[in-house]
Amino acid sequence: MNTSFSVPNPSPQLIKVAERVKEASILLGQATNEQRCDALTKMADALNENADEILKANLLDLERSEKEGLNKSLLSRLQLTKNKLKGCIDGVLKVSNLADPIGKRQLHRKLDENLILERMTVPLGVLGVIFESRPDALIQIASLAIRSGNGALLKGGSEARATNQAIIDSLDIGLSKSNLGEGALSLLTTRQESLGLLHLDRFVNLIIPRGSNELVQFIQENTRIPVLGHADGICHLYVDASIDLDQAVSIALDSKIQYPAACNAIETLLIHENVADIFLKKSLPIFSNAGVTLKGDSKSQSLGVKIPATEMDWSTEYLDLILSVKIVSNVDEAIEHIRKYSSRHTEAIATNDKEVAEKFLRSVDSAGVYHNCSTRFADGFRYGFGAEVGISTQTLPPRGPVGLEGLITYRYFLRGDGDLVKDFASGDRSFSHTDLSL
Repeated sequence: MNTSFSVPNPSPQLIKVAERVKEASILLGQATNEQRCDALTKMADALNENADEILKANLLDLERSEKEGLNKSLLSRLQLTKNKLKGCIDGVLKVSNLADPIGKRQLHRKLDENLILERMTVPLGVLGVIFESRPDALIQIASLAIRSGNGALLKGGSEARATNQAIIDSLDIGLSKSNLGEGALSLLTTRQESLGLLHLDRFVNLIIPRGSNELVQFIQENTRIPVLGHADGICHLYVDASIDLDQAVSIALDSKIQYPAACNAIETLLIHENVADIFLKKSLPIFSNAGVTLKGDSKSQSLGVKIPATEMDWSTEYLDLILSVKIVSNVDEAIEHIRKYSSRHTEAIATNDKEVAEKFLRSVDSAGVYHNCSTRFADGFRYGFGAEVGISTQTLPPRGPVGLEGLITYRYFLRGDGDLVKDFASGDRSFSHTDLSL
């Protein structure tokens, strides 16, 4: 996104759209669990019924974007196959089957007789979501928004405009057949609208950017609205001295090639010097056959990695079949490297040494830290969230894959019977602060 200009004020038309979504979100937040679940079911039905049209629209986007020179990783994210679409639709239904996130009592406390305090979960209100390339993200975000009682203003990349329009048309059809009606979801289609969104702090409660580091940073710097996002997905796998060789190789391979354009694919492989020789002898031909280009430090080059890695490689998110390799002397050096270069997304260790594994898990401050498994598990669907609106690498919650629980807040309810603070201030009454059952 070009950052060389000021962000314009929202147009009157955009303000009207935002007002409509805000009004719909208020009604949506008051809807019953059954009503929201029914809406999701009808949204899934509409997507199924219009699947052919959605896929045709996606082919048009792919053909146009390829001619316009869209890079390979973004083309991969843009592509919506029949199976991928089916998985998205199944995800909508899975979200409908999740526990209701609204109306959960988190605190129940008697302050004094007839003075009862509760903390209850409530929707955020309106989500502003800006995403690049991935039309499947539109389906995920829309389903999570409706399930959590939130409205959403959605802006996809221009490369996916035909697909996104076909999807939102289907979602609107589904919503119109439910008791909730239309209005809670709105697709923004122009660059001016996406920029104007940043000034809609009267209507939008949270902005969620899904895209490049540049996009996330630009949004964070140009809005007063809270932003939930992550920077680069610079993920690491550390192969320790004590390993099951075949297992470690398969974890490394899956973490890199299962879907290299994903933000949870590894970009750097760290290998303990005691097993570097045997690990690389085993893995180099496998990586080569898979089309992976390896860039290494001087030690890994002496063991067969042909291309030298530069300082820039350690902080680069390739989103492609490229992998940086570094030989380290111990787990402490691996941890130090991760602390220096990681984007705090997801890191993994392959080791049979439980002590080393626990040290790694406790010492690495990323949203996800794994032992003996692929970094590609960093995903809301795989966590059982049904879907995700994105991955947060910030320290404050929500962190990691953000599902329903990341789209709610809470409200305090205090019920009394003519109670006055002066009675407590004077000493006539005193607080009991007795916790009651939830």
